[in-house]
Amino acid sequence: MQLGRLGAWYSTDKLGGAKEIAAFAANVERLGYGTLWYPESRGYESFSVAGFMLGATKTLNIGSSIASIYARDAFTSRRGMISLNALYGDRFILGLGVSHLPMVEGVRGHTYGKPIPVMRAYLDGISKDQPGAEDWPLAVAALGPLMLKLAGEKTRGALPYNVTPEHTARAAKIMGSGKWLAVEQKVCLETDPAKARALGRAELSRYMVLDNYRNCWLGLGFTEAELANGGSDRFIDAMVLWGSAAKVKDGLHAHFAAGATHVCIQPVHAEGDVAARDRTLAELADT
Repeated sequence: MQLGRLGAWYSTDKLGGAKEIAAFAANVERLGYGTLWYPESRGYESFSVAGFMLGATKTLNIGSSIASIYARDAFTSRRGMISLNALYGDRFILGLGVSHLPMVEGVRGHTYGKPIPVMRAYLDGISKDQPGAEDWPLAVAALGPLMLKLAGEKTRGALPYNVTPEHTARAAKIMGSGKWLAVEQKVCLETDPAKARALGRAELSRYMVLDNYRNCWLGLGFTEAELANGGSDRFIDAMVLWGSAAKVKDGLHAHFAAGATHVCIQPVHAEGDVAARDRTLAELADT
């Protein structure tokens, strides 16, 4: 399976319902993106919405980014991945992640385990006694070096989220050749600095309280002060590429230069501004 050079990342929770989800997926396909990625949402069960989007498209890959390992046991994830690919022409990528403590314990009522051993055991459960498992379209959300190494050892690759080209370069060295390094990048086609940064802060606010991301950002050289009060301008500018389409494309190219094999862009826009979302996808499709 080929992910394509460029993908799109978007939450189905931001879409109004079945008709809008189908239209959005069809538009991403029409624009030529290789893969559409979506998170584990509060509104739709991950495998169910994947099947719906696969049914609404013909050639577009659909990838979970990510499906929580606490939402389904390893056997169920394996059967879901195999079933979706059998039914929809090998176009589903199972992206898995350990999620975050508040979602796992607060929302699901499970105990949040140590990420590396829990993910290793889960991946072992998926591939146990399964010939050809090394070629399955399976990837892992990974930020730190140990999870990146595990992703390279056990799956087709890694799905870093909320990162910079510096992180991409580090990840590429750990992953080595022949592995997927599918990097998410937030983008905003807004040239006014104050407006762009306000949109960026609103989008990033829910991530800035999560330890997994904060630890990654601190490891990239940001300070606690830069992560306070909604984030410094330097931090927001690093997390959200904003400005003209040409400027944003330069930032996307930096990920490819650093070793990304696939970059998935996430449009950042005012709530409900469908026109801005679609314009962003259209203007960046030829990156």
